[in-house]
Amino acid sequence: MSLRLLSMLVTFIASSRRSIEDKWRRIWEEERVYEADLDPSKPKFYLTVAYPYPNSPQHVGHGRTYTITDIYARYKRMRGFQVLFPMGFHYTGTPILAMAKRLASGDEELKELFTKTYKVPEDVLKDLEDPLKMARFFHEEIKSGMKEMGYSIDWRREFTTIDPGYSKFIQWQFRKLKEKGYIKIGTHPVGWCPSCGNPVGQHDTKGDVEPEIVEFVVIKFKMDDSFIPTATLRPETIFGVTNIWVNPKADYVKAVVDGEKWIIGLKASERLKHQNLKVEVLEVFKGQDIVGRSAVNPVNGKSVPILEADFVDSGHATGVVMSVPSHAPYDYMALKEIKEKTGCSIEPVTIISFEGAGEVPAADICRDMSIKSQTDPKLEDATRELYRRELTSGFMLSNTGKYSGMRVSEARELIKRELIEKGDARVIYELLDKVYCRCGEECVVRILENQWFIDYGNPEWKKKVYECLDSMRIIPEELKVEFKNVVDWLKERACARQRGLGTKLPWDESWIIESLSDSTIYMAYYIVAKYVNMGLIDPNRLNDCFFDYVFLGLGDPRDVASSIGVKTELIEEIRREFTYYYPLDSRHSGRDLIPNHLTFFIFNHVAIFPRELWPKQIVVNGSVLMEGRKMSKSLGNIIPLREAVREYGADALRITVVSTAGLLQDANFSPSLAKSVADSLEALCREYRIVAAMPIGDSKVDRVDRWLMGRLQKTIGEVTGAFEKLDVRKAVQLVLYQMDSDLNWFLRRKGCLSLEEASRYSNTLKKFMEVRAKLLAPIAPYTAEEVWSIIGGRGLICKAEWPLPDLSLVDDEAEKSEEFVKELIEDTNRVLRVLPGRPLKIIYYVAAGWKWEVYREVLNMEKPDVKTILVKLEEIGVKLDRATIAKFIRSTIDMLPKMDRDFVKSWVEFKQSHEFNLLEEVKGFLEREFKCEVLIYCEDSPEIYDPRGRAVLARPCKPAIYVELEEKD
Repeated sequence: MSLRLLSMLVTFIASSRRSIEDKWRRIWEEERVYEADLDPSKPKFYLTVAYPYPNSPQHVGHGRTYTITDIYARYKRMRGFQVLFPMGFHYTGTPILAMAKRLASGDEELKELFTKTYKVPEDVLKDLEDPLKMARFFHEEIKSGMKEMGYSIDWRREFTTIDPGYSKFIQWQFRKLKEKGYIKIGTHPVGWCPSCGNPVGQHDTKGDVEPEIVEFVVIKFKMDDSFIPTATLRPETIFGVTNIWVNPKADYVKAVVDGEKWIIGLKASERLKHQNLKVEVLEVFKGQDIVGRSAVNPVNGKSVPILEADFVDSGHATGVVMSVPSHAPYDYMALKEIKEKTGCSIEPVTIISFEGAGEVPAADICRDMSIKSQTDPKLEDATRELYRRELTSGFMLSNTGKYSGMRVSEARELIKRELIEKGDARVIYELLDKVYCRCGEECVVRILENQWFIDYGNPEWKKKVYECLDSMRIIPEELKVEFKNVVDWLKERACARQRGLGTKLPWDESWIIESLSDSTIYMAYYIVAKYVNMGLIDPNRLNDCFFDYVFLGLGDPRDVASSIGVKTELIEEIRREFTYYYPLDSRHSGRDLIPNHLTFFIFNHVAIFPRELWPKQIVVNGSVLMEGRKMSKSLGNIIPLREAVREYGADALRITVVSTAGLLQDANFSPSLAKSVADSLEALCREYRIVAAMPIGDSKVDRVDRWLMGRLQKTIGEVTGAFEKLDVRKAVQLVLYQMDSDLNWFLRRKGCLSLEEASRYSNTLKKFMEVRAKLLAPIAPYTAEEVWSIIGGRGLICKAEWPLPDLSLVDDEAEKSEEFVKELIEDTNRVLRVLPGRPLKIIYYVAAGWKWEVYREVLNMEKPDVKTILVKLEEIGVKLDRATIAKFIRSTIDMLPKMDRDFVKSWVEFKQSHEFNLLEEVKGFLEREFKCEVLIYCEDSPEIYDPRGRAVLARPCKPAIYVELEEKD
């Protein structure tokens, strides 16, 4: 085929696929199949997924979480539930402002991203400099993508977080939190963007990185009239300090810090100003200028030298690091390099030991991890591992004085407190890792005064959260521990800022509620949003009485109705709908939101709602890689979701993002896989057209028909179980690949070279294809609707009843017989592969009757032994050489560990005659497979043909095989 014809064919297929998607999407919308209202005749199922930020289009990585949620919604809908799956848009915060600001400033990188990657028209860019216009543009872009992906969303309930009704709802929530004592004002460290002048959370940073604030102890080493303030997370290691590190190439300053002269990094001096420290720079110099000088350790008065190290970040904490080479892998490697270069005589001082530790623990772990230099990235892992071991099981050695024998965890706090009390140390805060605001500025830690906080550290509140977690289903289950760990360490969190989009703090309107604080109970608002969007309620008149009644059942509905100007019946209807759908049955999100949003979601629900309305389930999934690499703008491997839909089709994209990994693992998106899946779905549609065109087939049913119907029942059960556990990957593998394999075996056994040749068996095939379409429906809705209509299915498949397994159709004998035949073919092919010619004749030998008795005895005994089995065989009249039988018994016992005992045991119950008759029955099939004559004998038959004595090798379930080859010309 010429390239031109191939290109035309690809274009035709893509056009056909789009027309199919457009058709079914139009029908779904016309029939309003995803609009869910109160229906007392059905059980309800309410699920939500994190609403998106409209500051850019979604890419294929976003598709995983939303697709898993939609698959679950579609499955539950077919199971008979009244499923509510709504969607909103999160405008709150600074991400949209930051993006619009960058665009307005002429950021060429951002312009290129928008025009070349996201395909935003050039003439639209100017409009996007307005934050609200940008939000609305990408809002519609994301919404269109969700529709094209086939998400079964009730769009009547759509809202944004700056809608008037939503703001009224959030203000009600915050008044409730304040009444309960969960909101307070105070002075606390927060992540901060110096450029935007705002606190920052995960959603405000590039890459959605949570600014993790840690407390550093600054220990002051005296040097002349100044202090060298070293910042550490491990004050207990002060006894093991051998030197101090500075970066020789970086700028340092001598500065007056709160009345003391400190020598610190220039960049660090600017960052410390955000922590209410008065910093006055006296002079600036390079780190190299103080290398070689000495400072005094405050705990023992020893003088330690200042040395150079490239790994020191002069802008982190104070920019000066105390070196403890026995317990810090970075320090150990830097000291090792300096010793090799200069021959200095400094030796590590070990002050902590633990079970299995050597003389220098840092040296041991660096050796074990093959770390070669102070720039080796493995040092991060080595540091974390050694710190963990020493904290959890370490104890202080005798050279630490009064702390000798004390556990590290205990000594750390005591040493810190004593140093601070003596004036030899103080506390500062720093971000654990570098974090950048979406505007591009590096974030710092700022001490905020008169800042509003949600008190997530409240112990009584945490107690209720633990109770909720204990009652919830977390999928995967192992993440419940991770949630509890987050609850353990959560403290106060800034909940408002003074710029950005969002809802004003009701009691202080100079503050705007931030994005991780106004997105915790919004699932309740979806119920109200429908009535606001239908124009039945004026959102500007919503008040606390309304929310108290609808969500908590407080107050008189007549008074509520009067206060907002509607009829009492409407208020009561909204309340009924809320109590029908709440509590939330399933909340879906990515793993990265466990440390904040998902845990805040639980906190706020238990604070606001009664126990019976607490959420029931959280589902967490991993992210998506692009051909094994993280998606990023710098790598140029971001594919916008809508572009991928146009390229591969929605169903192929859905399958690709959910099927390459387990729920918690990172999935791997591959364009070639997406193309392969698209081709498979095209082939599946062709198969349905072939089966639909078949006339009514033969009503006669044989073992192979019974096998396929039995396999179908088991597949229904396995797919159902996979969906219930959110094991979407397994469900896809079963429906697309295992069912393909079963169908191919069925056709092969029937002697059909293609599906077109199988019209005689259309009755069985149509039953199989009908069920397969239903099992496919949650995963690939467009394809499922198309094939359902092709075979004349009644109504829409998305509204069809989910198939349930009919166990009466499971034929154990047929299934085991077909498995036996498959294995026999594999065994025969293994023999043929090592022979030097083509087969003329294949002879199978069924094991002698006494061997079946041996197997039966061995498999039924808990601890089989040769002597006991010999006696039993003699009792039933087996008359053979005892040595021969004993040898066979011993070999059978030896084979037990490698044997599929359940299968073999059930097969032995069928007896020798069954195996012989089955082989006679499939003889014609085997002759077609191997294109030669096939003969069957029992090992103990007097008429046996066994020229090479192969029959003696026969075992139950494993016939012996002898092949005669064609004579060579």
